[in-house]
Amino acid sequence: MNRHVCFLVGCSLALGACSQNQDEEAAPDATPTAPVETSAPNTAYPPAFAGQTRASGFSTPASSYRAAAVTSGLTSPWGIAALPDGRLLITEKAGQLRLVTAAGAVSAPITGLPAVNPAGQGGLLGLCLDPDFASNRLVYWSFSEARPGGNLTAIGKGRLANDERTIENAAVIYRAEPAYAGTLHYGGRVVFDRTGHLLISTGERSDLATRPQAQAATSALGKVIRLTKAGQPAPGNPTFAAAGALPELYSIGHRNPQGLAVHPTTGEVWQSEHGPRGGDELNRLQAGANYGWPTITYGIEYSGQPIGGSIQQAAGLEQPVYYWDPVISPSGMTFYTSGRIAGWQNNLFLASLSGQHIARLVLSNNRVVGEERLLASEGQRFRDITQGADGALYAITDQGRLYRIDKP
Repeated sequence: MNRHVCFLVGCSLALGACSQNQDEEAAPDATPTAPVETSAPNTAYPPAFAGQTRASGFSTPASSYRAAAVTSGLTSPWGIAALPDGRLLITEKAGQLRLVTAAGAVSAPITGLPAVNPAGQGGLLGLCLDPDFASNRLVYWSFSEARPGGNLTAIGKGRLANDERTIENAAVIYRAEPAYAGTLHYGGRVVFDRTGHLLISTGERSDLATRPQAQAATSALGKVIRLTKAGQPAPGNPTFAAAGALPELYSIGHRNPQGLAVHPTTGEVWQSEHGPRGGDELNRLQAGANYGWPTITYGIEYSGQPIGGSIQQAAGLEQPVYYWDPVISPSGMTFYTSGRIAGWQNNLFLASLSGQHIARLVLSNNRVVGEERLLASEGQRFRDITQGADGALYAITDQGRLYRIDKP
């Protein structure tokens, strides 16, 4: 493995708020290139607007940053959160929670978590820290839980003990019902929004039997959900018109959303989700909006057959800001707020599984105007990425590595 890799860096354009243009000037030597995707798409579906897919690539002078694998001692890590002291809290799919230093020292498993069902795509999934972690040491995590009738996405909460060996008073504060006897599409990310409420993503559980529930406001499957710290529906949630609509819903019509991030300037919530064969999406979430799955999609079935009526646009259904065909399988993502690497501020970084790279997206006026593929030579399935307390980016891979990405 090439453990130290230098890459090209793109232009400096920041995301603007929906109501005004907050673009920064591009660096004078930032020149757009052909799109980074060169493979043929699975479909001939036309995008809804220019730049919705295959945006320009960007490249600037080499040696702008350095990437190093600081450990390969993890086992199928899934979620990563940065502690205030510079260490990282990392989940492993089979159910372990570990502390890892920025230098790569891995702790023994932290005990006290409820049992997970790691079959299929399940396990101990995403995690986040309480906004007041420095004083209350509370941690929240997503996991697949076995329940009567099947499995579901559950949210746990507990306190990291002072000795850091256990999670104290662990409790399940939310369950995305109904349970289903399958092991796919749990979603699994958890983040706090600007108001101090918890956002979680849930999958529609993949199968044809459950897929329509992504459109049902009476089901928690295929949704982004907004909760209080106690796991109750958050105040200010949107109201969906259907009788019996769940009060915890924030947005509906999602397939398998594995990425959530809050924009550092606007506070808006951005989300990524896996499409089927083609049609991976990047969305800018709006409260009460319907993101279309499975009614509209830019993908097809894995068999090659069309999905539903082969519709990509419909009234009342939101378009993705960006989509990928072929897929890259976007998982965890984060906005970069550090000034340590020129031109990256407010860029969005997504961990790519099947694409085996980190996607760097340059955003302007809520559109993707540039894309770069980083660490593609490493041959890793990137699962999650976050910014550390030191301003560096840290990314984990299914193969057990932790990468640190920073200035040279």
